[in-house]
Amino acid sequence: MFRQQFTDVRDACALAESIVDTVREPVLVLDEKLRVIAANRSFYSVFNVGFEDTRGRLLYALGDGQWDIPALRTLLEKIIPEQGVMEGYEVEHDFPGIGQRTMLLNARKVFYEVGAHTTILLGIEDITQKRVMEREMGELLRQKDVLLEEIQHRVANSLQIIASIIMMKAKVVESEETRRHLQDTHRRVLSVAAVQRHLHATVASGPIQLGPYFSTLCEALSNSMINDSRPISLKVCGEGEIASCREAESLGLIVTELVINSLKHAFNDDTKDRGGGIVVAFDVSGPDWKLSVTDNGIGRPDGIFAQPKTGLGTGIVSALAKQLDAKVVTLSDSKGTTVSVTHATFTAKRVRAG
Repeated sequence: MFRQQFTDVRDACALAESIVDTVREPVLVLDEKLRVIAANRSFYSVFNVGFEDTRGRLLYALGDGQWDIPALRTLLEKIIPEQGVMEGYEVEHDFPGIGQRTMLLNARKVFYEVGAHTTILLGIEDITQKRVMEREMGELLRQKDVLLEEIQHRVANSLQIIASIIMMKAKVVESEETRRHLQDTHRRVLSVAAVQRHLHATVASGPIQLGPYFSTLCEALSNSMINDSRPISLKVCGEGEIASCREAESLGLIVTELVINSLKHAFNDDTKDRGGGIVVAFDVSGPDWKLSVTDNGIGRPDGIFAQPKTGLGTGIVSALAKQLDAKVVTLSDSKGTTVSVTHATFTAKRVRAG
């Protein structure tokens, strides 16, 4: 079509020059000897050079040799002749007058039907500010990780101090009942510390297997909150699903809240005969996933999970589910309660259990 529309060489050249000038990024048109045939307005503006000092000159001689860059020589003298095209070739250079610049170079060799000469189109994208922002963002993320690590360390130390103080008090009180309560509180604080360690231990790692992860959390809860007088079983069911650290952390907090809630509220003297049990399950079907915590306790009205709607546990679970763009559903009757958290686009993947 272009051949039919532009039979005159001058018209075709005018179109080509207009196209080059329209490009927002700096563009150079070079001959086979790497002399500048043309440059667009953006090139003159960005690199603060004039027409008379650019047109017809060898690229490496522009601006008193500021373009005599080893990486650029490699691109134009080796890569382009061999491959004919190069995209996203990153170069850093300190230009007199405008300072340090990071550029992405895109080059393409143009062949013509008539004649043996060739032309090279060199596009220059200034990504200096982008790289600066990436470095600043990386530093901010590093500082955030350091701060989170410091907070985690302080929380762990604080919990250990609290546990030690409770145990010291338990050793000196005269009332046996008070001593048992303090010892029980000591175990619960240690359990909270263990849960806190498990929730944050894998933040810097890759995908997490949810089965072992949930099992570790539930074991810590079981050790602190289930004793011989309360024979309640706590089981985890799953098929080896994995999730990212952040998703696993949120799911772990949800499991912790729901299990504690069941242990505190679902069982009483009326449930002793049938034996207490809690099952934590995580199922994936294609892109869909479902986390559920089921107990065989006394049950509660539908719509709440074993405590008032305004309770702290309710608020925590609802907030975490909202972060995961998931929905909380509670089903309860005389045989027990099931709290399900479901979502249709979760990134967990089904893997074969070892």
